[in-house]
Amino acid sequence: MTSLSRIRIGSAPDSWGVWFPDDPQQVPWQRFLDEVSASGYEWIELGPYGYLPTDPRVLGEETRRRDLKVSAGTVFTGLHRGPEVWDSTWEHVAGVAALTQAMGARHLVVIPAFWRDDKTGEVLEERTLTAGQWRDLTAQTERLAREVRERYGLQVVVHPHADTHVDTEENVTRFLDATDPDLVRLCLDTGHYAYCGGDSVKLIETYGERIGYLHLKQVDPAVLAEVRAQELPFGPAVARGVMCEPPTGVPALEPVLAAAQGLGVDLFAVVEQDMYPCEPDTPLPIARRTRAFLRSCGA
Repeated sequence: MTSLSRIRIGSAPDSWGVWFPDDPQQVPWQRFLDEVSASGYEWIELGPYGYLPTDPRVLGEETRRRDLKVSAGTVFTGLHRGPEVWDSTWEHVAGVAALTQAMGARHLVVIPAFWRDDKTGEVLEERTLTAGQWRDLTAQTERLAREVRERYGLQVVVHPHADTHVDTEENVTRFLDATDPDLVRLCLDTGHYAYCGGDSVKLIETYGERIGYLHLKQVDPAVLAEVRAQELPFGPAVARGVMCEPPTGVPALEPVLAAAQGLGVDLFAVVEQDMYPCEPDTPLPIARRTRAFLRSCGA
C-alpha cells in the first residue's frame, strides 16, 4: 500500500445531505459537526453559506472543540452571463471568502451556474455556450481569481459539475486552455467528472499542474445509465442514488489518489457523496466506512 502523504482527507456537509443554507430535510449543523468529527475526519468545507455559523468566532469555537479545521468555502457563479453580473457575484463571493479566510482556509471552490434547474429540470438557458459567453466565463473567472487572491489570499479552484457548462472532458479542457494557470486551478470532482463521461486519472496526468483540489465521489454505473436514458436533471438523479458509497462505484479511487500523490504537491481530497435528501441517521455509518476505506488506500 502506497502512503498518500501529500493527500489531506476531509468531508463536507454535502455528505450529510446538506445542499441549502436552511432546509427542514437537512440535519442541524451541530449534528453535522459532531458526526463528521466522530467519523475520523479532521478537515471540513463550509458547505452552502449560512448552513454553518457565519460568525468566525462562533464557528472557530465550534470547530476547535471538535478538532476540526476548514479547508475551503464554496460559491456558485454565473460568470458566463457577462460583466453585468459582476457586482452581484462579488457581493456573494466576498462574504464567503471573508469567512473562509478567517477560518484559516486557503481555497475557494467556484461552481458554475446550472443550465437547468437541479430539482425541476426546467431549462434555464442554452446547454451550450456561445463563443462570447466562453470569453466572458474565462475572463471573469480570471478576474474573480485575481481579486480573491489579492484581497483574501485564497486560491480559486473551479469545480466542473453536472448540468453546468463546465462538465465534459471537452468543456473542462477548453476552460483550462483558455484560463491563466497561475490564477485558475481546478477542483476535480471524480464523481461529477465520471457522471459527465470524463476520466479523472487521465485529467490528472494531462493537466496535473492545474489540479488544485479534489472532491472524492463515485457514481453507480447502472443508475447513471438510467439517468442518461431518461435525461434526468441532477437533483432527481441524486435522489435516485446516482452518487454511491465508495468503493462500490466508479471511478476507482485508488488510482485517482495515486495519480494525485504523484503530482508531488499537497492536495486536499474532500469526500462528497451527494445524498440530498436523506434520512438523518444515514450519513454517519457511511462516513465512518468511507473514512476506513480511504485509510486502507493509504490516505
